[in-house]
Amino acid sequence: MDEKIEQLKQEAAEVIRKHAATLTELNDIRVRYLGKKGEITNLLRSLGQLSQEDRPRVGQIVNTARVQLEALIAQKNAELKARELADRLSSEEIDITLPGRMQPVGHLHPLTLTQNRIKNIFMDMGFTVEEGPEIERDYFNFEALNLPKDHPARDMQDSFYITDEILMRTQTSPVQARTMQAHEPNAPIRMIAPGRVYRRDDYDATHSPMFTQVEGLVIDRGISLADLKGTLELFLHKIFNPDVGVRFRPSFFPFTEPSAEVDISCVMCHGKGCRVCKGTGWLEILGAGMVHPHVLEMSGYDPHQVSGFAFGLGVERIAMLSYGIDDLRLFYDNDLRFLRQF
Repeated sequence: MDEKIEQLKQEAAEVIRKHAATLTELNDIRVRYLGKKGEITNLLRSLGQLSQEDRPRVGQIVNTARVQLEALIAQKNAELKARELADRLSSEEIDITLPGRMQPVGHLHPLTLTQNRIKNIFMDMGFTVEEGPEIERDYFNFEALNLPKDHPARDMQDSFYITDEILMRTQTSPVQARTMQAHEPNAPIRMIAPGRVYRRDDYDATHSPMFTQVEGLVIDRGISLADLKGTLELFLHKIFNPDVGVRFRPSFFPFTEPSAEVDISCVMCHGKGCRVCKGTGWLEILGAGMVHPHVLEMSGYDPHQVSGFAFGLGVERIAMLSYGIDDLRLFYDNDLRFLRQF
């Protein structure tokens, strides 16, 4: 019996040293010899077959062998864990001598750049920047701007209606009406309202169902057409160049009276005539006019006490002329080859 125990102990020790290459294999060996049905455990269970005199001595030998194997298994377990850790650290090692991986850095969109330039110019002139909802009530989008429901000028704006009274705003002019109604009656206002607007315009390279506008409004005592012309000429000279020509042509807008289209001398040919200006030497750039008395009255202002002017311009139009872009749709295609140029 003593020889069998010693032989089993030597066999188990040899298997642990030579055949336990992984933690899984080591655990299988532990179960084989020390598990509930293991060979050492079976020896302990067979002690009852021995004589009463031999049982304590043999039991002590078996327990000693068990303790020695458990210690050997624990030592092997530590070695295997250390080896696995070393292998993992080696495979996951970071070579700090390698050059760093450059992460792509974004930049502002050309429309955002242009809009920021416009905002900065007007803020330097004392204008505030106001915002309003893109999903707008029909009242603010049309009626408060002197466009009742049966007004034919509504046909010029094929709009996206959500309900009979709610639509995607077709212009940022509703912000003007909201700002007037939020102020005390006859209080001075000098503001611009930049933002996205929506119309069913997508039939060529100069139209899009979504585009960006900047509307402006000035109301105070004694505001005249001369103030409108001086403000817009200063803006256009700053946004393009001091030598650009500016002219005003009579026009019609329901919310201004008198109204005007504002042109600049062509920035491509400098007024000589080219494909961009269709040979005229002039480019239409924005619309403007003196605020209609009805618009003032509907927002609680007295047209006999105050007057004002309003204007609206397309940011895409300014950006196309500033950067020499001939297709408005490029702004919305998300083509990195185009956007990286800015």
